[in-house]
Amino acid sequence: MQLAELLKEWPCSVKGGSIRVEVKGIEDYAQGVKEGDLFVVRKGRNSDGLKYINIALENGAVGVVIEDEKQLDSLKLSVPVIWVPNVLKFMSYSAAKINRYPAEAMQVIAITGTNGKTTVSHFIGQLLYALHKNVIVIGTNGIYINGVEVHLDYEHLTTLQPKHLHKILKVALRKGVEYVVLEASSMGLSKHRLDDCSINIGVFLNLAEDHIEDHGSYEKYKAAKQLLSSLSEQLVLNGDDSFCRTVGLQAKKKKAYFGLGNRVDYQLQLLAEGLVSSTCCLQSKKGQKVFSIPFVGEHHLQNVIAAISTVSELGFGVEEITEAVEKLSLPKGRLEAIENEMNLDIYIDYAHTEAALRAVLQTLNKTVKRNLIVVFSCGGDRDKHKRLKMGAVASKYADMIYLTSDNPRSEDPEQINAQIAAGFSPKQHYEMILDRAKAIETAIQNAQEGDTILIAGKGHETTQTIGSAEIKFSDSESVKIALDKCTKKQ
Repeated sequence: MQLAELLKEWPCSVKGGSIRVEVKGIEDYAQGVKEGDLFVVRKGRNSDGLKYINIALENGAVGVVIEDEKQLDSLKLSVPVIWVPNVLKFMSYSAAKINRYPAEAMQVIAITGTNGKTTVSHFIGQLLYALHKNVIVIGTNGIYINGVEVHLDYEHLTTLQPKHLHKILKVALRKGVEYVVLEASSMGLSKHRLDDCSINIGVFLNLAEDHIEDHGSYEKYKAAKQLLSSLSEQLVLNGDDSFCRTVGLQAKKKKAYFGLGNRVDYQLQLLAEGLVSSTCCLQSKKGQKVFSIPFVGEHHLQNVIAAISTVSELGFGVEEITEAVEKLSLPKGRLEAIENEMNLDIYIDYAHTEAALRAVLQTLNKTVKRNLIVVFSCGGDRDKHKRLKMGAVASKYADMIYLTSDNPRSEDPEQINAQIAAGFSPKQHYEMILDRAKAIETAIQNAQEGDTILIAGKGHETTQTIGSAEIKFSDSESVKIALDKCTKKQ
């Protein structure tokens, strides 16, 4: 695509070079620039893209995009210098246009919420595939087409950058994908990553305090989440959540509410609960249906009804949807059970907010045979307000707690854990072991037959950020190593 064609519908000023040059892509990482790319200059947290223009040009950049209009005259380059009012919006627009707007040829479902985005996106993906539709799921856990993980070259973010997203959607379209299910994080929305993604249904799950430092305030966090409403043709909202209700009241477009309470279009009633499954009744405008889901716990019911209502709004029948629900499975790192020969119930879960930790502990508390042991911490450099609250939640349910490290970043993990422990009850038994692998091993070594162990906070993640270093680390691998050591001692 010629630069002139790309720019003709966008407010901009151009100086130098030729607007007849061919543009093949857009890139804001100078080292990642390929021949024919436009290089976007933007300021990051620690550096300014201006410093890397020469690297981008050496790698084949055919133009440089800036946001500071003063630089239009100061930059003397052999390629066009393009000023735009907002480089993030321009990246979204240009990535979509260069790839010929692949999202427009598919049905796109975007899901936002403090908790549950990954689980609900995978549930929707599984339901659509069971209904004989080709579907891609994009989010925290990676990229899956029809339930099979696809390994592509992209930056692993909850909501992908446009430069990667539209390329991936183009690949999916060529593979016959009809439905796109993606996670819409508050940061992704505020950085305009989904502005040009033609979202058919925006799903709102819930809102709790999280990422406050990233956005500057709770109000700005809410505002970022609410952006999904303006980007979506239709909304599916949690009628049990006050924020979601407010979004629905303010939106002048087609909408449907789901929940466990009243005044919703899709209501899920719990009839009976076993050890590993629940019998429910769905009441909806499409009729009534009694069926079973392979989970227990209120948060799982909420996630299931969110998925059911979304798929129903896509035009599928309740009968066929509920039949597929009975075969749903949780994504990796979400209450993931680790089999073992020690007769322990060991689970790994991504829960890293107060609400998520409470939900998973309430679920486990229903089936725990003996003691409930929790291994967790909180991330550094963010959301300090939640540490004491998470400590209080853990202390309410846990018989024993091992405080450890969970991406402490630049903070002292011992200080993070002291803030968590401030929320414990006076009689709480706990131990601090900063080495996460050692904490997991100690929890397993000291557990007795029949105990339940929850390792919370990291779930599917395969790295640990300590200081400025990102080291390889996996909770599931650490559990397996610890189990191997313990069984060899027996």
